[in-house]
Parts: sequence; C-alpha cells; structure tokens
Amino acid sequence: MEACENYQKQSYRNRCRICTASGAENLNFPIVHSGGSISIPIREVLVDWSTPWLAKTKRCIDSAYHSSPFFDYYRDSLYALLDTRPATLWDLDMGIIRYFMQKIGLNTEILCTTEYAADHVDIHPKRPDSILEELGLARPYYQVFSEKFGFIPNLSVMDLLFNEGPASLDYLR
Repeated sequence: MEACENYQKQSYRNRCRICTASGAENLNFPIVHSGGSISIPIREVLVDWSTPWLAKTKRCIDSAYHSSPFFDYYRDSLYALLDTRPATLWDLDMGIIRYFMQKIGLNTEILCTTEYAADHVDIHPKRPDSILEELGLARPYYQVFSEKFGFIPNLSVMDLLFNEGPASLDYLR
C-alpha cells in the first residue's frame, strides 16, 4: 500500500462508488483543507468531522442496500467502524480496507511502503478502468438494481459484500 505519497484530490482515497436507485453515485469523505492539500502526505490528511457527512453517508448506504441479501448481517459492524471517527484519512481508509478484507475472508497481509514508490498502480475515478476486461476477468454478480440498470462494474467492494456475502471470496477467486 502506498503510504508515502502526497494526497491526490478527487481520487478513491476519499470516495467510493455505490449503486443507488438513481444509478451509480459517489460517497465522499470530506477532508480538512489547510493551506492546500496538494503537498500533504497521505498519512497526515485529516478527515473533516465538522459536517454531518457520516449521517448522510449512512442514510445513502441504507437506502441503496437495505434490500440486498447480506446488508443486515454487515451493517452494524460497518457503522461501528465508521463511528470510531478516525482522525486521519489514512486511518479511515486502512480501517475500511481491513474491515472488508476480513469480512470477505481475504487473509492477505497489507504491506505499506516506507518511501514513495513511483511505480505503484493507481486506479483513479477520472481515468477509465478496464483492467478486468483486459485480463478477461470481468463478470457480473447479483446487484440490487440490476433489473433497472444492468450490471454496474467498478463499484465499491461494499456492493459485492452486501450482495454476495460469504460468496464474495469465491467471486474474487
């Protein structure tokens, strides 16, 4: 995990995509902008807890996934994690990543860089993401709104877990 980069605006570092009744939408975690965020190391970026974004985010997740097969099973533990209100975006992101890895059953060790590695892979919401298609690995799974929108790729792993539950690991394999 690249732990020594500078924060990148409008990246997946503070957002994720979910599918709602209106289609794909981004959930954003606001950060504290102090003196410009461009040259702030990712580990030092503070989450802005001064606005009610967390309550809004929970309502959006509830609305999008309340009818998914496994939402009720994971909801409380996910919200308990978010309710810890980590001070930094790094701690929030790593907590979320570890949470979903554990719930899915991915027993992979996360190694963080100790110096900036310019050659890391960066998936950015403003650039096309066709990695799975290029590798011939793209395939759909059940999604709550698939009858309305068809399968929507590149959503948060939250979508996979809430819709596939314990079968998420099989899907990823």
